[in-house]
Amino acid sequence: MELNVDIPGMKPTHPSHHVRHMGIGTGVYKSLGHLVLTLVIVVLPFLFFLLFSKAAKLATGELFADVFISVGRLFFAYAIAAGLGWLLAVSFYHGRRASVALPVFDVLQSFPTFALLPLVTLLWGKSELTIVFFLVITIIWPIFFTVVSQLKLLKSEWQEVVTVYGLSGKDYLKYYLWPASLPGLITGSIIGLGEGWEALVATEIIVNHPVGLGSFFQNNSLHPVLTAVGIFGLLLLIFCVNKLIWLPLLEWSHKRSEE
Repeated sequence: MELNVDIPGMKPTHPSHHVRHMGIGTGVYKSLGHLVLTLVIVVLPFLFFLLFSKAAKLATGELFADVFISVGRLFFAYAIAAGLGWLLAVSFYHGRRASVALPVFDVLQSFPTFALLPLVTLLWGKSELTIVFFLVITIIWPIFFTVVSQLKLLKSEWQEVVTVYGLSGKDYLKYYLWPASLPGLITGSIIGLGEGWEALVATEIIVNHPVGLGSFFQNNSLHPVLTAVGIFGLLLLIFCVNKLIWLPLLEWSHKRSEE
């Protein structure tokens, strides 16, 4: 079966061709040299943290443990938020369900999330679950609303063509909703993770968890130079993650949408 229609991100060919073309190795990085250079750049923050720990006479192992544990928390929470946010978005972006659910979700995303932190801490204590839960509710809303906005931009004619060709179930998700929503998912991920990095350190400090970047900044709060250099290292890490993953994906998704 062929879909002879210009759906964003979907060429007028068999859907399986579209999926193969979307592979990261086929377009996210412009060349092998681009990928190698990007990977080299990612080494910079870890080299910086190594030199920083030596110069400041900090325990290198503890510093790297704080970094990796915090990054692990953030991306575990992101995986949950991205999956749940996307599923909610494709379920409630149009129709009668949208008119009922979207105002409710809008109220929920407008609620100050830090107000929930004392209650969550009371329920689960100073645990990983508390931190991850708080990160999920911070990251999920930018992803949800960006995907919803992306799907609402789709023309009704494309939905009609999909109906005519009988796409349903897994095929409907795989060949229509997923490629159509991907630019929104990537954009929402960049915004959500931007808020997530901020919430990560703040939550670790408020919860007073003994391990993580929040612990590092709390333990060195009386040393402004160490704190300032640590903030610079965190910003360098965020920049390199964006350079390695999100900026190439964002550029690639925009190109796919224009095809």
